[in-house]
Amino acid sequence: MSIVFSSRRTRYASPLDRHGGGGPLTLRACDLVNQTDQSKLKFRKSRLRLTREMRLPETEQTLSASTCDERKPEPDKVQETIEAHEPESPNAATELEEKVIATNSRSSAEPPLRRGPSQPAPNTEMAGGDNGVADADSPDPKAVEQPTARMTPSSQSAGTDRIGTTIEAKANQPLPRTETGGGDGKGPPQTFHKRTPPEDFQRTLRTSMRAIWRNLAFVLVLTCATNVLILAIPIYLFQISDRVLTSRSLDTLIMLTAIVAGAVIFQSAFDAVRRFMLMRTAVEVAARLGAPILSAAAHASLHGTGREYQTLGDLQQVRGFLVSGTLISFLDVPFAPLFILMIFLVHPQLGMIVIFTALLLMIIALINQKMTAKPFAKANMAQSLANQHLDSMSRNSQIINALAMIPEAVRIWGRDTAQSLTWQVKAQDRNVIFAAISRAVRLLTQIGILGWGAFLALQGEITGGMVIAASIIAGRAFAPIEGSIEGWNNFLLTRGAFDRINALLKNSALQFEKLRLPRPEGRLDVERLLYVPGGTKRVVLNGISFSLNPGETLAIIGNSGAGKTTLGKTLVGSILPTSGSVRLDLMDIRNWDPRQFGESIGYLPQDVQLFPGTIKDNIGRMRNDATDEQIHDAAVLADVHNMIATLPQGYETVVAADGTPLSGGQKQRIALARAFFGNPRMVVLDEPNSNLDVAGDKALAKAIEQAKESQITVVVITQKPTLLNVVDKIMLLTDGRVALFGHREQVLQQLNGPRKQPEIQG
Repeated sequence: MSIVFSSRRTRYASPLDRHGGGGPLTLRACDLVNQTDQSKLKFRKSRLRLTREMRLPETEQTLSASTCDERKPEPDKVQETIEAHEPESPNAATELEEKVIATNSRSSAEPPLRRGPSQPAPNTEMAGGDNGVADADSPDPKAVEQPTARMTPSSQSAGTDRIGTTIEAKANQPLPRTETGGGDGKGPPQTFHKRTPPEDFQRTLRTSMRAIWRNLAFVLVLTCATNVLILAIPIYLFQISDRVLTSRSLDTLIMLTAIVAGAVIFQSAFDAVRRFMLMRTAVEVAARLGAPILSAAAHASLHGTGREYQTLGDLQQVRGFLVSGTLISFLDVPFAPLFILMIFLVHPQLGMIVIFTALLLMIIALINQKMTAKPFAKANMAQSLANQHLDSMSRNSQIINALAMIPEAVRIWGRDTAQSLTWQVKAQDRNVIFAAISRAVRLLTQIGILGWGAFLALQGEITGGMVIAASIIAGRAFAPIEGSIEGWNNFLLTRGAFDRINALLKNSALQFEKLRLPRPEGRLDVERLLYVPGGTKRVVLNGISFSLNPGETLAIIGNSGAGKTTLGKTLVGSILPTSGSVRLDLMDIRNWDPRQFGESIGYLPQDVQLFPGTIKDNIGRMRNDATDEQIHDAAVLADVHNMIATLPQGYETVVAADGTPLSGGQKQRIALARAFFGNPRMVVLDEPNSNLDVAGDKALAKAIEQAKESQITVVVITQKPTLLNVVDKIMLLTDGRVALFGHREQVLQQLNGPRKQPEIQG
């Protein structure tokens, strides 16, 4: 028997009908599902999915239903069916509606008719996903289409798509999980799981260097024009002395003056343009290399000493050199032979004097480089250590003041600073001496040119104007050489800074584009994990292996130095193991897209640090696309909403770099909410209750329970026994090895004995 509905949509047509009431819907016996206990459905809200007890078992009826779904009517037959059942008059339609009403009234006593589930889209669990239809006694269909009820975490564990519980006045109202966020792959962030593009820092460096050389080539052309036009002044003096004064021609004077004035104007314009080009080149270098250097420093700092971030200061050094007068002098040096050639045209003997002086100045510059390179290097190294101590003082200012350690801190900083200044004085003394020698040689050379030129003039070989012009041209030839010697220190600093930038970018591993995998469920597998810090032979982690299913919670305990924090860092990828692997949903974390992996996990480090900004920004991980609902959901899930509500500005409270005005426990709870932001699938908490009071411990335990109900895998590193009651498994680490691992009751029984209360000693 089959039931055929009219092709016309009636006012009782279900909005869940995929055909929209536009065609006949035939329900055969193979479309029926097993009868469900009405007592279980009586108190259930209307859902757009089949619950576990409502799903069909793998029986012959299910197989026959699936076979029946594969048989589809041909289009011609469908059209014939539509025409055959088209009502001939409005009365016929009314009669059919009455039959439908009568059928629906009998459905309360009979098993409800349900349309078999169609093939769902992969990874889709949203309401209305065609996993079934609403119950026969469901409310208004429009209300079903827009669910607004808030579900508790217990409902989340039952298979609904909800997270968290509110702790507001309406505590029994569940918190909905909207379609706009959470990082579950369903939400607005088309950008929330944006694939990380490949990062080739070496290619970025090469591209930046090509841009620099391209701009410098244009600047070199302008420098050539500038140096050629600057010859107008000595030529003008030569013409005035030898032509105008002898001929007493006013027209010649006016013409020469106009030409030379135009040349000077163009020379000044070209010089200004090349300086503009160098300034923009420096800005372009900072814009191109700033982000890659910071990214490379962040990657390298995982295995470094933290000095990698000082490379940004090196970038500023390079930028400053590009706009300095030293670079202008270096660009002018190649045109010194042009001026020497002009002097040769005046008289070869004067040219030989200039060549001898130029060679002497070059030798002085090379000796200056050799004598000042080592002192400047040691001065920079000592200054770097002093800057590190200064940064440490700024981060530990409260300890320094509380323990009256200011004299000791100043002494340590002053020791390195004094050493740096000592080496700088030695280097600068040598640089000043060689600069004075070069200046004296240049002045003596000009005197020699004037004196020998006067002698040649007395011999009648050259004129007086030629002598004056030769002296001016010689001064212009020696000026860039002298400027290069005086700026040699700046050049050495810039070269060292560029070498460090080059080494950082070239040694950084190539960040390939990774496949964007489906959103993880939270399964964690650790296989034979071994970690030996670089430069040492001490084994911190030795052959650690364990597995956690989605939603399980693990507490890692052990004495200080057992490797607990190191294990937590390897689980989130902060440090890479020497051997072994950490897998999330069977995929090694090194093969996950870094952006997607970071958004799929949460991490609360032992040393909690907040970023300068509002509490809202810190919980939202400083993301511009973080919605208010995502931030509120994370705060509720971490059970810190009430604590934030007590602050004067609430979520808009501005936090300084040191966490002011929050206390240590408040900072830790804000960082806990940051770890739960975006509904991660795995969360690692390192000593999350080290700064918490009793109320904070209860809130933390509640947050872990809510995370468990939300199927979030949680790893807690703790020394306090208060959290052991809310975890599923416990691991005891001893000297980097797994001493005990198993379910909570089993491990506690082995630790304390069967008759003792659960308590961790030491």
